[in-house]
Amino acid sequence: MLSLPTLLSSLSFFIFTDEKQVFLALQEWYQSDTYNLYQSDPQGVYYSIVLENVRSTKQPEENVLIDILEVRGVKGVFLANQKIDGKVTTLITYNKGRDWEPLTPPTTDMNGKPITCKAPECHLHLHLRWADNPYVSGTVHTKDSAPGLIMGAGNLGSKLVEYKEEMYITSDCGRTWRQVFEEEHHILYLDHGGVIVAIKDTSIPLKILKFSIDEGRTWSVHNFTTTSVFVDGLLSEPGDETLVMTVFGHISYRSDWELVKVDFRQSFPRQCTESDYESWLLTDLQGEKCIMGQERTFRKRKDTSFCIKGKSYTSTLTNKSCQCTEKDFNCDYGFERSDSGLCFADFWHDPDSPPEDCHLGQNYQSSTGYRKLISNTCEGGLSKQQSDKQHSCPLLPPEGLQVAIKGQMLAVAPGDDITFIVHQEKGDTSSTKYQVDLGDGVRAIYQNLTVTDEPIQHRYEKAGVYKVTVKAENMAGHDEAIMYIQVTAPLQEVHMEVVPIAGRNQEVNLTAVVLPAEANLTVFYWWIGDSLQPTLTLQNSLLTRFPETGDVSVTVQASNGRSMVQDSRNVRVYDNFHVLPLSFSKNLDHFNPNIPEWRDDIGQVVTKILAKITGVPEESLVTVVTPGLPTTADLFILPLDTKPAKKSLFVDKRISAIVQALNDNNVSFVVRGGLQVLVMLADPNAGMGIWALAVILLISIIATGSFILYKFKRKLPNRNVYAQMHNEKEQEMTSPVNHSEDTQHIIQGEEFIDDDLDSQILGNTGGSPAFRSLIRTTTNHCY
Repeated sequence: MLSLPTLLSSLSFFIFTDEKQVFLALQEWYQSDTYNLYQSDPQGVYYSIVLENVRSTKQPEENVLIDILEVRGVKGVFLANQKIDGKVTTLITYNKGRDWEPLTPPTTDMNGKPITCKAPECHLHLHLRWADNPYVSGTVHTKDSAPGLIMGAGNLGSKLVEYKEEMYITSDCGRTWRQVFEEEHHILYLDHGGVIVAIKDTSIPLKILKFSIDEGRTWSVHNFTTTSVFVDGLLSEPGDETLVMTVFGHISYRSDWELVKVDFRQSFPRQCTESDYESWLLTDLQGEKCIMGQERTFRKRKDTSFCIKGKSYTSTLTNKSCQCTEKDFNCDYGFERSDSGLCFADFWHDPDSPPEDCHLGQNYQSSTGYRKLISNTCEGGLSKQQSDKQHSCPLLPPEGLQVAIKGQMLAVAPGDDITFIVHQEKGDTSSTKYQVDLGDGVRAIYQNLTVTDEPIQHRYEKAGVYKVTVKAENMAGHDEAIMYIQVTAPLQEVHMEVVPIAGRNQEVNLTAVVLPAEANLTVFYWWIGDSLQPTLTLQNSLLTRFPETGDVSVTVQASNGRSMVQDSRNVRVYDNFHVLPLSFSKNLDHFNPNIPEWRDDIGQVVTKILAKITGVPEESLVTVVTPGLPTTADLFILPLDTKPAKKSLFVDKRISAIVQALNDNNVSFVVRGGLQVLVMLADPNAGMGIWALAVILLISIIATGSFILYKFKRKLPNRNVYAQMHNEKEQEMTSPVNHSEDTQHIIQGEEFIDDDLDSQILGNTGGSPAFRSLIRTTTNHCY
């Protein structure tokens, strides 16, 4: 016997109810096409197994049907198909699953000839399938207004055979059976079962139906139509007493429905009287009269009476309570039935242990291992579930203490209202003291916390990780529960820093800067190239290598449990390239906000100036300004797509031209205020060693405060950069900005106005306003 949580941990389950009792069919880990049938206690908490290996059938719509059927009209009677070692057999119970027996085969066939099928080698087996068509009966048909009448399709033998569907009927609730047809038929009960209508289940059109007015002992044939009809369904008029039915179908697959009404009222000359009925006593297969604690007598119409039962007919005649016997009791929770029929305690169960709801000062009785079947009405006689052993509820220590958040969220935002729930599985609660520590200095002591279900409400104002502890203690012992709460604001943005040029198989640093900076416990997912498997880190940087040349896409996703943000960059990977370290006049440091967009702007300006001065193609030059002060940069000279024979010579000319321009102080631009910035080689002798293999730039982590400063568009006085052509008047273009509380201090964006720069915008080209520069290049000497 198991508890409900244990049962629900199985692979799947199917639930149906009978009165106040719940039956569950569950598939265990070792089962593929069978289920175990469990029965609940009166409270629906504990379940005991009543039948193992009940066959299941998987439907095309992924639905699973269990081969179990409640016989309508007689409470406590069920049919089930059990599958063991590949063999399916049909069983019947009269006491809600306490005892199961195979069906007794008939002694003769439908023609009255003796049958050689003898128990225990041979029995009757029935198909317990629901009909796909709701307007026809299934393979077994029962009805509340016709108790004891069961008609179904099946076969005789040692097991159920799928392709054999002979029709059998019983009028005494499964004790004796008769064969009526050799093929499956759709069944309809009229007049409380006084008329049984059968139409062959076939794909060919029909003209006839069969009906019986003596519970299937004899059958008559009726031509219900002159034109053969494909039968789609059978319907009866409302009410169990009706003798009018309708056959609906179609003459051909292209025709409309045809409705044919069949009225059996003319077959009966009168209404039944009391003298037209006889009684029958419900018994099981062993002849036991007391079933579910009572003797139940029903009445039925005599075979020789041809009359209508009508609306006033009632099937139940008498119900007489019986004295209780051993058969009226099932095994209690924690007990299993042995082969001898006795209930014994499982190895894990202590019969004298107190129940979970036992509190100090109360008494309880230990179980004898038996409990009366639900809905069983026996009185007096044997009372196996009562015990003379009285126990006082002891003081039990708390066990299974748990603390959780309502809604199951473990990551919350600062200022969120949180409700903590404390649950205790075992132990006394009325005399237990609960100490609660919420991890941020708030502590409290509660009494009867899990009894009253008093919620603990709290609000964390600051981001961080908080350890919540609940300690339960009484005189018998103590228990403790711990959980960790992540309090963090949702992520707003992530910016990835990576060198745009890299050498094949050279180490490259990827760095992600998250906004807001105080976000804690952020997990970083790094996606490199076309790989679908990311690299996970708790640090905001990752060292990697690119094994192939070409363009590589690098993406970072930052997640803190409440949100996820993403940024992507492209890296060009080469086998060979050259790098020249650059420096700037010191006055540029005063205008350096140390933010990525500003560095991108300055890099683009230097690249365009060098390309214009030297004639080197702009697409072969990339200037990367490094973070921090003093302001420095690296000039990447990329290989051109030229023939190998001319490549070295052309590279020599490009580099020498660039070095010459830098050494001659020809590369400069002017910042606002008329201050001129000179671009120089960081090492005057750098030109002597430029033929070595490429050096890979590793970008360090950006100053987070400067990044946030830029992202929130704070004012940066005198930080806009522009260059001025010799003898030309300074020009400036201002883009409009929406004025609001958050944007009123944004520096107005500026654009290129030089024709050679195609009027493109520097800096951040995204949707939000960015720090931009108005640049004009010069080829003249510095002022």
